[in-house]
Amino acid sequence: MKRHYYISDNLDDLEVTERQMEAAGVSTPQIHVLSNDEAGLEAHQLHQVEAVLKQNVVRGTELGAVVGMIGAVATLALCWMFDVPESYTWIPVIFLAIIVLGFCTWEGGLIGIQQMHVDFRRFRDDLEQGKHVLFVDFDADQEQTINAVVAQHPRLVDAGEGESTPRWVIAIQNRFHRGVNWAP
Repeated sequence: MKRHYYISDNLDDLEVTERQMEAAGVSTPQIHVLSNDEAGLEAHQLHQVEAVLKQNVVRGTELGAVVGMIGAVATLALCWMFDVPESYTWIPVIFLAIIVLGFCTWEGGLIGIQQMHVDFRRFRDDLEQGKHVLFVDFDADQEQTINAVVAQHPRLVDAGEGESTPRWVIAIQNRFHRGVNWAP
């Protein structure tokens, strides 16, 4: 899958673009709009980026977990080197290692929530100027459809490509939406 980014200053145009893409067979989980105007996105019923995904929480948590693993192993190694388990048993040492791992993971998430997501940092200036970023994840067979829809909207400015959401995540989201629509 590929991801294309487009910048626009008009939510009305983005709403029409999203509806045309959906009518052409692009599923809703493949289309997102990133904006600082959340009320405008709600009013136009645009598929916005989840608040937690706008931040670098996932990457920060992962980094914190790696640091925590190193800290936990270091805790176990130091306690073993100084014969702490001989005096107190392994239970408190293992408990301390788990606490170190948990604390570092939690702290990494807290640091990550204070930072803009890595993929969106390049759009910071545009977002602060009140512009909106439309991004679409698509397969190679959908590229012509996307290009045809985008060609009808001259106010959309191509902002490059990026790493897309994995295909299996989009498939799960599509199944979830079908299930929600099917349920009473």
